[in-house]
Amino acid sequence: MRVLTILFLTLIAPLSANPKLIIGIAGGTGSGKSTMAEKLIETFGNRAILINQDDYYKDLSHLSKQERAKQNFDHPDSIDFDLLYKHLLLLKQNKSIEVPIYNFCNHAREIGTHTVQPADIIIIEGILLFSVPEIRNLCTLKVFVEAEDDVRLLRRIERDMNERARDFQSIRTQYMATVKPMHDAFVEPSKRYADVIIPTIKRNDNGVGILISGIQKDLDLLASRD
Repeated sequence: MRVLTILFLTLIAPLSANPKLIIGIAGGTGSGKSTMAEKLIETFGNRAILINQDDYYKDLSHLSKQERAKQNFDHPDSIDFDLLYKHLLLLKQNKSIEVPIYNFCNHAREIGTHTVQPADIIIIEGILLFSVPEIRNLCTLKVFVEAEDDVRLLRRIERDMNERARDFQSIRTQYMATVKPMHDAFVEPSKRYADVIIPTIKRNDNGVGILISGIQKDLDLLASRD
């Protein structure tokens, strides 16, 4: 915890120089990224917005459903990071964006989009964020959420079966073929770029509290400049 505190305090001055705070939250599948992001949204209300990396999956509607299911969705090439980068720049310029709507059952984008308005805090969440230099370099704070492999796997199974209409066999096949290898190749190595690492094997109220406190200080500094 002392290391976490020192790391965070060293970030306060650099963060304060930016008109928008871009907080990247990365970590393996099922690590607790979404829970962390939702906690920040709950804390800061309309001063924060959330952008999900998964909304930027490339459209595969030109492929058959069988071909789509065989794609590697855990490689950085599966995400339209160029569009995500452009959207983050627009938000920094205080402009709204049109975020794609991705259908995880069909592995394709919907026709429409949803509008996201800019805010003081821009939270982006996704497993591969820190593996892409252009994205991680836009982040004023990079948080890596860590959990044990077996915990993450169980959470993924529960999510995919309940929310994405997947059966156990397809989840198992995908995990062994792409999820685990891509985690080892891209996600885990990207942890070295994080400013703060927060474990979620247990409730970590102290770590989250430090995170929120530091963000609040920077918001106060931004407000004093208005």
